[in-house]
Amino acid sequence: MRVWVTPPRVNFVLRPIRYLEAQRAELARQLRRVRKVQMEHSEIESFPAEVARKLKTYVYRLIDPRNGETFYVGKGRGNRVFSHIRAEQNLEGDDLDNKVKRIREIRLAGFEVAHVIHRHGMDDKTAFEVEAALIDAYPGLTNIVGGAGSDDYGVMHAKEIVGRYAAEPATFQHKALLISVNRSVAERSLYDATRFAWKISKSKAKQADVILATKQGLIVGAFVAHDWLDATAANFPGREDSPGRLGFVGQVAPAEFERLYVGKRVPDEYRKRGAANPIKYTWGR
Repeated sequence: MRVWVTPPRVNFVLRPIRYLEAQRAELARQLRRVRKVQMEHSEIESFPAEVARKLKTYVYRLIDPRNGETFYVGKGRGNRVFSHIRAEQNLEGDDLDNKVKRIREIRLAGFEVAHVIHRHGMDDKTAFEVEAALIDAYPGLTNIVGGAGSDDYGVMHAKEIVGRYAAEPATFQHKALLISVNRSVAERSLYDATRFAWKISKSKAKQADVILATKQGLIVGAFVAHDWLDATAANFPGREDSPGRLGFVGQVAPAEFERLYVGKRVPDEYRKRGAANPIKYTWGR
């Protein structure tokens, strides 16, 4: 029987080659594992039809994967949760709001927005309540509008709860325009927070005898308007243009109005649960 022995010099040459081949094979295995993980964790772009039907109405969160921060809360059906990503791809310049800008920053950094369905299988009324509660729970969101009902039923300290529900309901003896200042009063004076800037009918606003600022259902200020103007920087120095909105120029209301209304709570008939509009009229209802 013949036995072939590899000469030492040949072994010396083959060893590095075999080592490189083993390394190449291991690298290939690692790449396959990475691709498998990527496939398992890649973001989907739509729900299968059967899944969408079973979800019914749902509330969702958009999360920045760079820091785990929830930056948007919404509600919807079908593929609503994915619509913001598609919108980002088609908007430029002034059309970019904070939410879309955040999505673009995430994608430019090489990441994808995480979509979380927070609660599903709901009717619309329940979904509005869940959405509003989540918006209250995540300060600093890019949502332009607060959650439905958050002006009247949002986050409050225990003392605020007592003050609001123990207060005597107002009896309106004038045409009063009610403006909720929940979202802006912490940043500006009560007058500035009340007078700027609202989507409102100028002709109807001019009919008001008094403008009452409300905070979570409690009347906290009374003003009279001398004029309603377009919400522009020219008309309101120090403020940015707000197309399609109005603001008023006026002053604190006479003591008669303050005595009648300030410190009273907005009657229940003017506080429809789930309503998101910060403007309410006490006449022509």
